Amino acid sequence: MTAYEVNFDGLVGPTHNYGGLSMGNVASMSHGGEASNPKAAALQGLQKMRALMKLGLKQGVLPPHERPFVPALRKMGFFTGTDADVIAQAAKTDLALLRNMSSAAAMWTANAATVSPSADTPDKRVHFTPANLTAMAHRSIEHPLTGRVLKTYFPEETGAFAHHDAVPVMGAMGDEGAANHGRMAASHGEPGAELFVYGRSAFERLGGWNFLPRQAGEASEAIARHHGVDDKAVYIRQSREAIEAGAFHNDVVSVANANVLLYHEKAFESPESDFDRIRRRGDDLGFEPIFVEVSEAEVPLSDAIRSYLFNSQLITLPDGRMALILPGEAETTTSTRTWVEQAIAGNSPIAEAHYFDLNQSMKNGGGPACLRLRVVLTDEELGKTHAPALLDEAKISALESWVEKHYRDRMTAADLADPALLTEVRTALDELSSLLDLGPIYDFQR
Repeated sequence: MTAYEVNFDGLVGPTHNYGGLSMGNVASMSHGGEASNPKAAALQGLQKMRALMKLGLKQGVLPPHERPFVPALRKMGFFTGTDADVIAQAAKTDLALLRNMSSAAAMWTANAATVSPSADTPDKRVHFTPANLTAMAHRSIEHPLTGRVLKTYFPEETGAFAHHDAVPVMGAMGDEGAANHGRMAASHGEPGAELFVYGRSAFERLGGWNFLPRQAGEASEAIARHHGVDDKAVYIRQSREAIEAGAFHNDVVSVANANVLLYHEKAFESPESDFDRIRRRGDDLGFEPIFVEVSEAEVPLSDAIRSYLFNSQLITLPDGRMALILPGEAETTTSTRTWVEQAIAGNSPIAEAHYFDLNQSMKNGGGPACLRLRVVLTDEELGKTHAPALLDEAKISALESWVEKHYRDRMTAADLADPALLTEVRTALDELSSLLDLGPIYDFQR
């Protein structure tokens, strides 16, 4: 069956700032406190979306979340007066909380949800589970709006889509979404093996870690059961060495597309047994997996994490060849650029590489793969998807004009206390709601 991998990129939000909030994310921690440029960040993301469309891919966009998020501040005890008063109170007494409630991290939609295509599910619907993102306060508030948006984009009443609640927040039952989920199959439209990568059990005691793993194996298993794909699932433990080095999500050290898994030598705890299980799934489902290893000798783990070589998009072009969509940092890092050049010239499945300036996102810890949620859709499912969310040249130009009109070109933590910022953001999101025909999706609109 013909199916397409549609990339739904997150539109960078108006409060994009370098808060340094993500423990274990080396880039985020390194640039915390610097001034950001929200306008440049959003335009860089839109440029990537346009470029992928020109390569022949189908492209969608997900809206930014409402930030600062006043409802959460009110729940934390800042409940008197107007919304502007609430922000002023929080800025005066708990600036760290205000920074967390103002983060634009929802732009990294690889963390938005886990998606299983209809080719894998027993009811032949596309299944969605928003990620609970409990490991970080600034991200744990995302899943209610994420679920609302996904239900708007992919309506259950069409009979093509199914939506589930986020995994319950219970202790260490963290779910980080598609950043720890991959899929291997003969093609996008064929049944595949779903790879669920986790860093810990929710019930094990961990001691002596610098950076705690975020994804729980039990959360992955719960999602697979809800989606009905537990018979196609392969559960893989990410290596402690990778997590401690700054691979806070598995998509920092591996990426899958079709029947190819591109991974760093130190990505997984037990790669040989993991790959044996993938091969057995491949035998059952009719595909032969190809494992492309990048060794420590070729690309040191530190280079892989700094350059985000694996946080690339590994895509299938319309002619069937594969291409890597990479950040500019992978081109300026000698080891990763050399590996990519040799892979293209050699006998690897990768035929092309395209580098993009995503410096604003990269400095906050997110590369090309972080910025997109992959959704495999058939022609029929595509026809039932919320059409205004799908991009063409005119829609991208309209979004660029919207960004130019509403976004600041400089943002610091101190600016988050500016009462004018809340008005600016809400004015922008009101206009975006009309542009994407979302209706009253945001809390302030309801």
